[in-house]
Amino acid sequence: MARGEGQQALDIVMLTLDEARTVVDRIHRHHRRPTGHRFSIGVRAAGETRGVAIVGRASARAFDNRFTLEVTRVATDGTPNACSALYGAVWGAAKSLGVRRVITYTQDGESGASLRAVGWRRVAVLRPRTGWDTPSRRREDRGVDGVARILWEQRTANADDLPPLDTLRNEMRNEILCEAVGCGRPFPLRAGRGRPARYCSDACRLRAFRHRAKCPAP
Repeated sequence: MARGEGQQALDIVMLTLDEARTVVDRIHRHHRRPTGHRFSIGVRAAGETRGVAIVGRASARAFDNRFTLEVTRVATDGTPNACSALYGAVWGAAKSLGVRRVITYTQDGESGASLRAVGWRRVAVLRPRTGWDTPSRRREDRGVDGVARILWEQRTANADDLPPLDTLRNEMRNEILCEAVGCGRPFPLRAGRGRPARYCSDACRLRAFRHRAKCPAP
């Protein structure tokens, strides 16, 4: 893999689930090890495993189909470019297996720079969960409740026959948040063509436009 001046060479390797979970236990900041996977990969530098990515079935039922996988864990020790190398390798491996969409989530406040660097696309801001335990499916809370999440995806050019994101989002109990500054309310999405809705009203859309004009992104 290419490297910049002064950076360590990074190598991608396949890992067993137990190997990947051991690394997650050691260095992940806020998640515990997952119970299963479809495949796991690691990134190595100077003979040491510097990070791992674990890929499995989509956790949201609406996304769980034969052609979609989810990156359920990514953890690195801070080695430069290790996260981007893992996300890029995951998408390459998934495509070779016939997968047409891969999704993942980051916590609100995380920049997502490693994802954008290798072509992942931010598609939704999801409201914080109050908990994972429900009467129909008893589950232990995962320790990150109350934190908004960002949904990202990579997809192939022939993924048009998969369910559109608008449909999938509505099946996810209207978890999408209005992105206008000062709003953040969940709202039902309107069906139709074009780009997915980002704002709950015309007023919020104008507020977001004014904010971008006043505070342009760096």
